[in-house]
Amino acid sequence: MELLANRTAVVTGGAQGIGFEIARTFVGAGARVVIGDVDLDAATAAAEKLGGAEVAHAVRCNVVHSEQVDTLLSAAVDRFGSLDVMVNNAGITRDATMRTMTENEFDLVIDVHLKGTWNGTRKAAAIMREAKRGAIVNISSLSGKVGMVGQTNYSAAKAGIVGLSKAAAKELAHHGVRVNAIAPGLIRSAMTEAMPQKAWDQKMSEIPMGRAGEPAEVANVALFLASDLSSYMTGTVLEVTGGRFM
Repeated sequence: MELLANRTAVVTGGAQGIGFEIARTFVGAGARVVIGDVDLDAATAAAEKLGGAEVAHAVRCNVVHSEQVDTLLSAAVDRFGSLDVMVNNAGITRDATMRTMTENEFDLVIDVHLKGTWNGTRKAAAIMREAKRGAIVNISSLSGKVGMVGQTNYSAAKAGIVGLSKAAAKELAHHGVRVNAIAPGLIRSAMTEAMPQKAWDQKMSEIPMGRAGEPAEVANVALFLASDLSSYMTGTVLEVTGGRFM
């Protein structure tokens, strides 16, 4: 079932991790994908893994800079003819307790996650509203719902993405553009598996399903929100957490 046949999707932060898995899943569902990432070499390698120039294209993009987001979205339209799906996934962490966190560490995380998502949402919406259709998927986090120690910057940014998504959904609904968000919990990755065993065990004890999630399980929800299967959904936040912090 090619849920995204003849559609073009842009995925920021798509060179690795959850972003790459979303891009891979979209290509498997028939989409052409443009990967935006600050690391052009990694984005280019990712595009090659997805099938090369016929289905995937890489663009260097720092989502904090609106002109680079313009370039990214223009590449999608120029190369593949449309912009149907936008996934705002790019993000970083600079964890520290509030007492030790620097102002720069706070600002940087807010800029990449929150301003970056705002740039991606508003720039994509400007194109989609002309076509009177489109789906925007923003990646929030469980940290934006409950707050995590050492993440006053990240938790604030991810909570902000929820509010941004809901406000944008209200503004864009009558233009045929849907905006939804995903809040992943503990997802297995190189970063999470590198955490101390004590921290891993603590997080696992909070998950009713008793395991970490896989990137593909987030990507499948992104596919649902990007496709017509969710045609009557906008302004929602879907938690992919194994039941953690229900």
